[in-house]
Amino acid sequence: MLSSEILSLSRRRKMNSLLIPKELRAIAEKIEARVRISDADALDLYRSNDLNALGVMASAVRERKNGNYATYIHNRYINYSNICVLSCQFCAFAARKRDAHAFEYAIEEIVHTVAEALRLGVTEVHMVGGLHPTLKKDWYLRLVRSLRALDPDLHIKAFTAIEIRHLARRIFRMPIRDTLELLRETGLGSITGGGAEIFDAAVRDEICRGKETAEEWLDVHRTWHGMGGRSTCTMLYGHIETLEHRVDHLRQLRALQDETGGFTGFVPFAFEPQTTVLSHIKAASAFEQLRNLAVSRIYLDNVDHLTAYWVSMGLPLAQVALSYGVDDLHGTILEEKIFHMAGATTPQQQTAAALEHAIREAGREPAQRDSHYRRINSTQVAPVNGAEPVGAKLACA
Repeated sequence: MLSSEILSLSRRRKMNSLLIPKELRAIAEKIEARVRISDADALDLYRSNDLNALGVMASAVRERKNGNYATYIHNRYINYSNICVLSCQFCAFAARKRDAHAFEYAIEEIVHTVAEALRLGVTEVHMVGGLHPTLKKDWYLRLVRSLRALDPDLHIKAFTAIEIRHLARRIFRMPIRDTLELLRETGLGSITGGGAEIFDAAVRDEICRGKETAEEWLDVHRTWHGMGGRSTCTMLYGHIETLEHRVDHLRQLRALQDETGGFTGFVPFAFEPQTTVLSHIKAASAFEQLRNLAVSRIYLDNVDHLTAYWVSMGLPLAQVALSYGVDDLHGTILEEKIFHMAGATTPQQQTAAALEHAIREAGREPAQRDSHYRRINSTQVAPVNGAEPVGAKLACA
């Protein structure tokens, strides 16, 4: 890089103090000096209504870590079943076997669906489901093995920490580490970040009674990271939690990241109340979603990437989020069910062209990434057997 380019980059990274109100300048100075902010600082940021100032500070952190790039991944979502032994109050996805909206796909159906997505150029299958009471150990292993056989380069990102504990305790009847080792030997590439919700025990008792505790969720990821694995981390916000609960959640994620360094990115989700038993709760506003992203970017100084989940936010707001600390728009997704069954009205897919356009229009440089947020060269895939180029129909998540 030329010295003039370095100087220009340095100037861009320096915050304009005129845009920072007096009450936030001490925090801004910490950010400039690369000093970790405290929990009290995070609460002050959450309580601020100066969204522009939060965006300036979050963007400084984002640019320091990722420059002007914004990424997306070519992936295919698979929800293999929504049959679940839990009945979380916030969830409209889960079902009992007898429920009309219950579903369970056969392995052959899943393999066919992923094979079709591979023809469009996906690099990852993202697969989660309910805590199924009767599927056997061999079913899960055969599923992962069959997907691995499709393409050795396909990254299989599957199972939340909650699913892993379910598999270990009820299905495989093995220690968690042994369960993870077996799944990895069969083809698992990484585990997902879902199931974290909000870590506070009282909140969990209200919205997902019976679900694993925060420490149990963290311990699965700690174990996976200790094996050399990587994963994402998440937060479900905008329901009954307080700002203090959000900060506590971020603190526990930051602490585990200090310990393991295994989280690749943070993906916060705004709660979709429409078809849940918590439908009386008002959905998080666009303002609140942007503020949450900005505070998360500033606080999680040891997590390199922040994803705006367009399935929850919608692509227009996710595009705006690129100015509030976000450096990733997730992927092509193709047929997401969990948020849409809760009432989300966003599309179930986005084309690569739409994502790249949104990124460029926001003044950023688009780049396709892999499952660990590493930029890869090509965003185009050659047609297969007369199929249209990937940019014509592939949806990203």
